[in-house]
Amino acid sequence: MTDYIVKNVFALVKGENTSSNKTVVYHSHMDTVGIKDFGFLKKCAFDSKKLSQHFATFSQDEVLREEAESGDWLFGRGSVDMKSGIAVHLMNLFLFSEQIEELNGNVLLLLNPAEENDHSGIMEAVREFQRLEEEESLELSLAINNDYTTALYDNDPNRYIYTGSAGKILPCFSIFGREAHVGETLSGIDPTFISSELNRRINYNMNLTERMEGELVLPPTCLYQRDNKDSYNVQTALSSRLYFNYFIYKESLKNILDALLKETKTACEEVKNHMKDQHRNFLAYTHMPASEHLDWEIEVMTLKEYCLRLEKKGIHLSPLWDEILKNSDTTDKRELCFELVERLYEEDPDKKAMVILFLAPPFIPHNHLDEDIRIEKEILDLLQETIEEAEREFGETFVMKRFFPFLSDSSFLSLKETGEEANYLTENFPKMEKIYPIPMQTIQKLNLPAINLGVYGKDAHKRSERLFKPYSFNTLPDLIQKVTLKMLNHE
Repeated sequence: MTDYIVKNVFALVKGENTSSNKTVVYHSHMDTVGIKDFGFLKKCAFDSKKLSQHFATFSQDEVLREEAESGDWLFGRGSVDMKSGIAVHLMNLFLFSEQIEELNGNVLLLLNPAEENDHSGIMEAVREFQRLEEEESLELSLAINNDYTTALYDNDPNRYIYTGSAGKILPCFSIFGREAHVGETLSGIDPTFISSELNRRINYNMNLTERMEGELVLPPTCLYQRDNKDSYNVQTALSSRLYFNYFIYKESLKNILDALLKETKTACEEVKNHMKDQHRNFLAYTHMPASEHLDWEIEVMTLKEYCLRLEKKGIHLSPLWDEILKNSDTTDKRELCFELVERLYEEDPDKKAMVILFLAPPFIPHNHLDEDIRIEKEILDLLQETIEEAEREFGETFVMKRFFPFLSDSSFLSLKETGEEANYLTENFPKMEKIYPIPMQTIQKLNLPAINLGVYGKDAHKRSERLFKPYSFNTLPDLIQKVTLKMLNHE
């Protein structure tokens, strides 16, 4: 596994002639996704003028063409996610640096990398926040992220403000079957068949989605599915890998994994019954005698349960995992986790068909401002007061929601998970302390309330990505200034 160095950028503006240590944190991520999706437009992926000219002749999408012609939209990779947010925060930081005699507190800027993959930038920043609090005597009171916002439905007139962040887990399924020659396929258990049934039951399943009134909640989505074969041969696959993007809002991790275990057991029961039926049909067609030794039972368990089973058999896990960590050449943390789980199975003398459910990076905590917590209720009231003023001043319609519907670095600024839930996470996450070390105690101590006042745009991560300039560069900076000053002046 190859490590890389994470470098964050900080800037601090301290108010003069004030005894207040209150500090508002501005944060944005500086990385973007790649530009492969631009195809023949790659050469101008960062050239807004050329992209505007291209889309102004785009006959397949009338709205896109009209917006490109209007001059109100800034096109290009990173225009909305997330370079524009950086620009807004920098402009406000420069503004306050010229008014330090009037600033009743401090403004701390953080620009961090690695939001689009494993969030290592913000996790390193959390540790730095702790140092800055101590050395600069800062009282970090509120974090303002300006990750992009967008319409939630066609012709949506609203501008959204989010008072929390959705979390995410990556539930992974390491699936082991029973190999067979393709000429004897019905005597085996194909792990890709199990994988397919699991995918069918979990992917896009709204019944596995939390019910959050008025919030945009999303179902699990398959991000990866493949078997272990690297080249052609006539043996069925030995194992298969599968994982899902799974948003979490308020539900406990244990309840989510229990629900996934239930789906997995049902899927495996379906596979078993299907295989038994097909084998009966095979015997009826061929008039072959039934084998007394064949069965299609598939065990299902969490990584924690599997580790306990192996330990009872006298198998020591640490040396096996240390060997993988030392010798693996993968740079993908998810692949590394699969290698760790598969190494355990290699040592299992039973070699039963089974599915092992575990977690891999990233794990992203969920949090939101809670009206039952006095300080957070005061922030919510302050925010409501500010947006009512802004609605009158700018003629916009603002709507407050609890959970930013996409993934956000703000998730790592406070932690709602209990100690028991944190233990459940680490017990089902192979070598989490090495592969994905989250500074949980530091985050819990920081406990920084975070909101998202974001730029507005469309089609993030698409080649038609674009930013609406009038709101993002005029209304939004003023709104952030108002919230900042109200927070710093709040007793």
